[in-house]
Amino acid sequence: MQRLLIRNGRVIDPSQSLDQGMDVLLEDGHVARIGERIRVKAETPVLDAAGLVVAPGFIDLNAHLCEPGHEQRETIASGCRAAVAGGFTAVCCSADTKPVNDEPSVTAFILERARDVNLARVYPVGAVSHGLAGTELAEIGEMVRAGAVAVGDPGPVANAQLMRRALEYTRSFDIPVTSHAESAGLSDGGLMHEGVVSTRIGLRGMPAAAEEVVVARDLMLVRLTSGRLHLRHLSTAGSLEAVRAAKAEDLAVTCEVAPHHFTLTDEDLAGATYHTDWKINPPLRSSEHVDAVKQALYDGTVDAIASDHTPQHRDDKELDFSEAPFGVVGLETAVSLAVDRLVHGKVIGIGRLVRLFSIGPAQAFRLPGGTLRPGSPADVTILDLRRRVTVDPNNFRSKSRNTPFAGLKLRGAPVVTIVGGRIVWRADA
Repeated sequence: MQRLLIRNGRVIDPSQSLDQGMDVLLEDGHVARIGERIRVKAETPVLDAAGLVVAPGFIDLNAHLCEPGHEQRETIASGCRAAVAGGFTAVCCSADTKPVNDEPSVTAFILERARDVNLARVYPVGAVSHGLAGTELAEIGEMVRAGAVAVGDPGPVANAQLMRRALEYTRSFDIPVTSHAESAGLSDGGLMHEGVVSTRIGLRGMPAAAEEVVVARDLMLVRLTSGRLHLRHLSTAGSLEAVRAAKAEDLAVTCEVAPHHFTLTDEDLAGATYHTDWKINPPLRSSEHVDAVKQALYDGTVDAIASDHTPQHRDDKELDFSEAPFGVVGLETAVSLAVDRLVHGKVIGIGRLVRLFSIGPAQAFRLPGGTLRPGSPADVTILDLRRRVTVDPNNFRSKSRNTPFAGLKLRGAPVVTIVGGRIVWRADA
């Protein structure tokens, strides 16, 4: 029998309203027991978590693992290594592979590779449309049977009728449709947030309305279809207010935000002198939108913090700003950024942060885990709220280095990641 006792930790589990000093006993891949001073046999391995936070395993709802087809940017192996080093025990991976994850054989391939790697759990998100073309539905039912936990095109779905059909059809499988809320017509080739800063530095802007009109459309379609909707990486005050109102109406909608949208602004991009690591979609917004994201994290409008991990090869990011692809890597920085800026920054408490990384995402996609209740998967994230780290892309486990946070000093970081009762990463190893 495989056993591990986590002793003396501060157990924070929002699913059970727990925040106290306790022990956690893991047996054969599941949580066996939580309590004070659990007695075990002398040969049981013990992990001393004194002074540390012991939380349900963190789940990332939005990462691009790139395999198959774009292995020069990331592989499932390198992405899983980055995930566990960032404190994530599970990752939901986007459908923008090559071939696209729009049919069951690609879904099955991703799961097989993840089993071979045997680090973080990997949950595939299938495409909504064949080839991400936005014209006809992908083989949703077959992908779900193969193991997809949600569907959604990584980019915007312009066809409202297709989005309606997806929301209707996925009701049969009780999975969410995820949405990258962007009107390509309004974005119109924009490179950054449209506002005073974009005008000052001479870059074409993407208005907040480009996100907000699609959020409004998708919420209307939820009312029409009674489907389940998950809105990815929201970044504007108007989008979050619309979600707040929809939740008050009891619509089946969840949403996530990414760390770069509560830590950076368009002024930071301007100060980076056109460095493409600051080129992100949705773009870095103005300070009033950043404040709105923080308010939505505080008041419960947001269900999850997701990394929005988007690896890009350095050769591509070294193109001119107008030609370089969007995206930043985030698996190895998301948790530390959240602890430093949100908890130590007194935006939210540590209990709320744990919820946003554990039971919140688990409930949004109805995944196993997110809790330390006995019988649940033995997935655990252990945090040191005092640990000082400096973001160093040269030490990333990811194959890509495209981060705007290089050199940033942060307080608070994961120190141990446990998946299925097995320690898969520790900071001192």
